[in-house]
Amino acid sequence: MSVAERLAAAIARRRPLLARLAAEDTDCVRLLHGVAEDAPGITVDRYGPILLVQTWRAPLAEGELDALAAVAHDALGVALTPCWNHRGEGPGGSARADEALVAPLGRELGLAYDVRPRHRGQDPLLFLDLRVGRRWVKGASAGRSVLNLFAYTCGIGVAALAGGAREVVNVDFARSALAVGRANAERNADDPTTLAERFVTIADDVIPVVRQLAGLALPTHGKRARPFTRRAPRRFDVVVLDPPRWAKGKFGAVDVVRDYASLFKPALLATAPGGTVLATNHVPEVAREDWLAALERAAAKAGRPLAALDVLTPDEDFPSPDARHPLKIALARASG
Repeated sequence: MSVAERLAAAIARRRPLLARLAAEDTDCVRLLHGVAEDAPGITVDRYGPILLVQTWRAPLAEGELDALAAVAHDALGVALTPCWNHRGEGPGGSARADEALVAPLGRELGLAYDVRPRHRGQDPLLFLDLRVGRRWVKGASAGRSVLNLFAYTCGIGVAALAGGAREVVNVDFARSALAVGRANAERNADDPTTLAERFVTIADDVIPVVRQLAGLALPTHGKRARPFTRRAPRRFDVVVLDPPRWAKGKFGAVDVVRDYASLFKPALLATAPGGTVLATNHVPEVAREDWLAALERAAAKAGRPLAALDVLTPDEDFPSPDARHPLKIALARASG
């Protein structure tokens, strides 16, 4: 079976989901999910007017991108501009999307997002598997304060703003990603006059920011001391912790496989009593049960045992044959 035939079958399986997403005003969806749908090394996503094909192993053969676009057109009833990003070794890619659409916008949960398929980084500007998290945050943020850690392009922050959050603080080291997030917030703001107060971006290393918000000390003397912007401790009603697998910075390493607790502890301490930490772990090798147990242990050691611990499961456009999704999402409710 060709990749185009697999795409047609995958879209057919998604018909109920596509109808639900359309009712939510969402046109950003994964149409073919790689190895989980017998297409290892390739994914096909719709981002509004864009059909984004990504390959990690073999590049697309000549004519294959057009064949995939034709299948999507027939199945969805809309002509999408195809773009191919090859993320493995060797040449590959199509620039047609850049030429045809200067600033394409996709929609999710009634919100408009920048979905350019080509930009300074390799990853898409909106991670579709975290849609379920943005849905939860949008529904849980009315009147609340939200801290969005490792915010990237602030997708969750924009959802919180649209959900009525009184304040959203987005923290990420990448200024260019935060700039995309602020533009998304501006295009979706119902009251632009209050946006500067309600939607804040902080371009900084997450570790010193969250540790200070949690009331934890940073070294100020000795070899481990580094200059940092001083911030007062405070707590938020919702804290989103969405770290990368690994990152090395001046204040230590982010390692969600071996040391998730060093991130979760300050995130939890920066959460108000009765508030919630939405935490994620993207690493396939980490079993969900082990990770959840580690969160409970970290909370107990921090002196704030969890009042509740629930999970969110990605939508059906990210199928998992064994029900063990690489993306794990926990809702950890802080005790008093």
